[in-house]
Amino acid sequence: MPTPLGEKPDMRADVEKWAVSLVIPCIFAWLAWTAIAQAMSLPKRQVVAITQVTVIDVERGLSIGPRTVLVDGDRIVSIVASRDALIPVSAQRVDGRGRFLIPGLVDMHVHLFNLSSHRPPNDWSFPLYVANGVTGVREMRGDVASMLLVNRWRKAFDDGELAAPRILAAGIAVYGSSPGDAAHQVDAAADAGADFIKVFSELPASHWRAILAAAHARSLPVVGHVPAGVPLLVAAAAGQRSDEHLMQAYEACSSIETPLLEERRGLVGDALTARRDAQEAQTLKAFDPRTCRNVARSLAATSQAQIPTLVLADEDSMAQGGSPSTDPRWRFLRADERARWEQSLSDYTAQDAALAKLRWPIARQIVSVMHQAGVPIMAGTDSPMPGVYPGFALHEEMELLVESGLTPREALYSATLEPARFLGIADTSGSVAVGKRADLVLLDADPTTDIHNARRINAVLLGGRLLRRADLDALLDEAARAQASRKGPVAGN
Repeated sequence: MPTPLGEKPDMRADVEKWAVSLVIPCIFAWLAWTAIAQAMSLPKRQVVAITQVTVIDVERGLSIGPRTVLVDGDRIVSIVASRDALIPVSAQRVDGRGRFLIPGLVDMHVHLFNLSSHRPPNDWSFPLYVANGVTGVREMRGDVASMLLVNRWRKAFDDGELAAPRILAAGIAVYGSSPGDAAHQVDAAADAGADFIKVFSELPASHWRAILAAAHARSLPVVGHVPAGVPLLVAAAAGQRSDEHLMQAYEACSSIETPLLEERRGLVGDALTARRDAQEAQTLKAFDPRTCRNVARSLAATSQAQIPTLVLADEDSMAQGGSPSTDPRWRFLRADERARWEQSLSDYTAQDAALAKLRWPIARQIVSVMHQAGVPIMAGTDSPMPGVYPGFALHEEMELLVESGLTPREALYSATLEPARFLGIADTSGSVAVGKRADLVLLDADPTTDIHNARRINAVLLGGRLLRRADLDALLDEAARAQASRKGPVAGN
């Protein structure tokens, strides 16, 4: 399937070209960031006591309460029956009566960098994530130069100088002019500190296999788009850890996967994805539920997870919504993002709409079948693709997952403990438990009865730093003011 409403990645030949592509935007972005860092900083840590609260166990589906949850530093230090709680006199008290405590949410597919267009990084999105309870993200498309900025952001976050989600993992995209060059790029990415290697649909199968081997040798997971010439189950069996946007799942769940891929044989780069895109309507019309169930059972026996980004599959809803400037969230977008979104909408054709209407119900069926088979499903959004507002979109994604057959509790799990387990950090994140990081969201209503209640945020704890509702609103207002105060074009645009 094509990357909906998006930018095509560049086919760079070597790592040095990647670095050049981002050095100037990174310098600009860092100067801009330092100018607003104080306005976007976090409160100091204090001992926090959330009293009389119902704790949501996202794994077992239990609602436990009333409990008093005590946070000291960046950790949860006790969870006890409220009648047994010993609260320090100096603690900040948060009234949890009638409220529900969940782990901080994680968006498993975001873009903080704009490599192909040389636009500045998307640091404008940080307060939007935090205000929506998104305390962690997986950054999906960096390069060697961008890792420098990721590390600066991480340090600023740890120091309380930047109101931002925790960047739980940041990857480097690898292409390669040959299998050997692709393997060389993997080594350079590992040396730069990448947490994983990202692959794209355009890759020839030979390059993809070389990347897998090189990444395995450096103990780096490979994630991203299953290449358009590789069957989904082959990719999963070979060790690609995640598949984004249901890439190659549509083909695998059709009755014609073999002839579709045969038509792509020998094609590479843009020619490969162009052929795939030309086949899309044929692929969708050949969807076969029985085949899909068989594929899902086989997929569940591997370690591959799916990040379906249903907010993209539902792209026609955005296109039918009229001018995006009427959305109250429009005020949070940087000027170059507004221009990109409007251009994307103006380029949206009747053929695009027809394909979206075909794609959307099938995407939901595939997610439902895979979930029933036990395939790990994780919430991700591809923010800030046109129409996909950072932070806000993760709630839309969870709601769409519920529409696709997950229960509200399972949708929460897909955005909390499932990502933590996938990333290998479940011992410190992903659930409300003693000893884990105090990345928490306090809700005014029960999200396990209605996933829409996950939007009813009363407070967020970000590494133990308390942001009450008024603080979150102030963060959003400051984000809007920052965009309104910018004059002229954005550098790098």
